[in-house]
Amino acid sequence: MRFDILTIFSEFFDGPLDYGILRRARATGLVEVHVEDLRDYTHDKHRTVDDRPFGGGEGMVLKPEPLFEAVETIIGVKPVSSLSKKPAKISTAANTAVVLLSASGKMFSEHVARRLSKLERVVLICGRYEGVDERVAEHLATEEISIGDFVLSGGELGAAVIVDAVTRLLPGALGNDASSVRESFSVENLEAAVEADGDGGKSGAASSKKRKEKIVGAEFSEWLASVAAGTNADAERGGILDCPHYTRPAAFRDWEIPDVLNGGNHDEIRKWRRRAALEKTLRNRPELLARAGLTNEELVWLEELHAAGERKKK
Repeated sequence: MRFDILTIFSEFFDGPLDYGILRRARATGLVEVHVEDLRDYTHDKHRTVDDRPFGGGEGMVLKPEPLFEAVETIIGVKPVSSLSKKPAKISTAANTAVVLLSASGKMFSEHVARRLSKLERVVLICGRYEGVDERVAEHLATEEISIGDFVLSGGELGAAVIVDAVTRLLPGALGNDASSVRESFSVENLEAAVEADGDGGKSGAASSKKRKEKIVGAEFSEWLASVAAGTNADAERGGILDCPHYTRPAAFRDWEIPDVLNGGNHDEIRKWRRRAALEKTLRNRPELLARAGLTNEELVWLEELHAAGERKKK
């Protein structure tokens, strides 16, 4: 897989790409990362990449000319015509994405990282200053991505995040490929969980009415009912936070690991991990649960976990 990073601060990437998984992936040829200086695609003596915004306002805006020329040169496509009656769009190969890093973009997630990991090439355009000429988003980028609901000084940090998140999903990038299967935001097939739910495989497709019958209570139950209503058999299994992990020593400062992890019963361990993951997600990122493909048993767990949390507060 190849990443091309387009930036005006190419030296920024001298460090982030040279450690850990990324370093090994590059050394083994699993990925290539090429950093391009946007100023190399300018044609004036000042190597100008930005200008004042039309209509007035603060800051400077990255110009479209060097960005278009850079991307078209990098991926080897003909320049997009501006004379077309309909808005033109750069023609990229099906296995190539041109990503504009922007605070106005769609949110980056593990789902997006997995989609990008199936491509052969990703071009990352690092925005700067007040922003990027909108024609880049409309006619050059195949998508706009933001790494969070906050504003950074530029897209370089976001680009590094995306390269890291995507690379670790490539087969062979991790010491054990299974490491990326069960972790925060990972997804799995719902079928196995449905079978484990003990209702003949009906729980994944159960109606929201049936799910609601298992739920009692006040405000939390109303919220849990909405989670149940949004759960269906077609949902991607997972998408929640990872379960807690423990290593040796088994006892540290009188804090011992959960007994189930030492018991050797893999089915019980699996259930404990899923329940613990739901507990952590309920506590830190409850909004993820609506898309988690929960079974009836897990909806009951959530209710029990909430009740236990309320008891602790008293």
